[in-house]
Amino acid sequence: MAASTTDRKLFLGARMKRLRRELGLTQTRMAEDLGVSPSYLNLLERNQRPVTAQVLLRLAEAYDLDLKSLSSDPESANATGLTEVFSDQMFRDLGVARHEIAEVADSAPGVSDAIVRLYRAYLDQRRLNDLGAISRPEEGAPAPAAVIPSDWVRDFIQAQKNHFPELEDAADELSNHLSPEPQDFAGAARDRLANKHGIQVRVVPLDVLPESVRRFDHHRRRLFLSEVLTGAGRSFSLAYQLALLEYGPMLDAMADRMGAPDRPTRGLVKVSLANYLAAATMMPYAAFHEAAERLSYDIELVRARFGVSFEQACHRLTTLSRPGARGVPFFMLRVDSAGNISKRFAGSAFPFSRFGGACPRWNIHTSFRTPGRIVTQIVETPDGQRYFTLSRTVSRIATPYAGDDSELAVGMGCELKFAERLVYSRGLDLKDPIATAIGPACRICERPACPQRAAEPINRTLTVDDFTKSISPYPFASS
Repeated sequence: MAASTTDRKLFLGARMKRLRRELGLTQTRMAEDLGVSPSYLNLLERNQRPVTAQVLLRLAEAYDLDLKSLSSDPESANATGLTEVFSDQMFRDLGVARHEIAEVADSAPGVSDAIVRLYRAYLDQRRLNDLGAISRPEEGAPAPAAVIPSDWVRDFIQAQKNHFPELEDAADELSNHLSPEPQDFAGAARDRLANKHGIQVRVVPLDVLPESVRRFDHHRRRLFLSEVLTGAGRSFSLAYQLALLEYGPMLDAMADRMGAPDRPTRGLVKVSLANYLAAATMMPYAAFHEAAERLSYDIELVRARFGVSFEQACHRLTTLSRPGARGVPFFMLRVDSAGNISKRFAGSAFPFSRFGGACPRWNIHTSFRTPGRIVTQIVETPDGQRYFTLSRTVSRIATPYAGDDSELAVGMGCELKFAERLVYSRGLDLKDPIATAIGPACRICERPACPQRAAEPINRTLTVDDFTKSISPYPFASS
């Protein structure tokens, strides 16, 4: 019995210390919030005392936490990224165990992020070398960037769980100034641009803006929008311009605080923050959250109510993390027909692959076969966690007949326990569902007999022979 009791003790010192630092609290202040002494909190943070149920409940109440976020998770984003890194051939002889990776990711997330960034820079450099792009650089030629701006910004946004309270407050303020009917946001935005900023909006033919969809001429005070933009796209462009004009200093200050490694990355950070503010202005938090809950997260109905696109509504759903008014914690992925990921956000943990695409068994890829239709699926990750997902193709601009295909696929999902709140789950047996087994990148996925496997797991031995053809093109030993 004594051993069993010990096994159940929780030592969360590193996570509690990280939480305190993220909140900017001293030990004395956090101790007051939790109703314990500073010396006792110090013992908790040093793992010299286990965390009791009472302390856990006080943590959840004081800081509006999901207690699951404090538990150790070997499939967390940090752990998944490190697992992919250490699956590289160069580390194979080290035999780094999964529990070691989970321990590092749990106790030192900053170090984990640094390792992942270094590995990404290494991969980028190696690709350039393979192409011969930098085999003999000219004198004075710029060195390749150590950080890919889009990767850095994506990781930064995910670290904030895609929720920015400061931007939400600004969006509420701007929305109150506009006071638009939800379906006439564009009209209200045009009026404010004209009346407050002296800016005229013009929709111009494709040949006037052949390589862009929006351009602001600050000298002539004109905002040009391409005719290929959908109505929702034009509204978003107006909201984006208002965000820059009315909250530019705040966006600059926020971008500066983020500590981007270079100017291009800092520029992309600001654009991303302005995009967030624009979307939040079009879909104010309280009204959008209420509509989503009332309509059982029927994205088509929510989209129509606010005059936004399917993708815009999906993206907004991943940001509903306001304390006291949280929505279903969704994750979102956007891919093209070749499987390239161009957008990845999550309001909760999901084991996204950091260096590869989405698992081919997830039907986000097959949604291209049924354009414009929502397809659902229940998937199970290697850790046994189940998720309810839905996918649909989207088009952001009108594509000329002879133009390049602009169709993309958006995938959404949440933990299965939240699926009953979604209209899409009606009629399904959520207690005993049929789940499709998916995994992360093939090189770290250890699911056997997968007919869509593209590579063997790096930590397993191939078992190919001349006499048997397996379901998987890369059969491997179980251990």
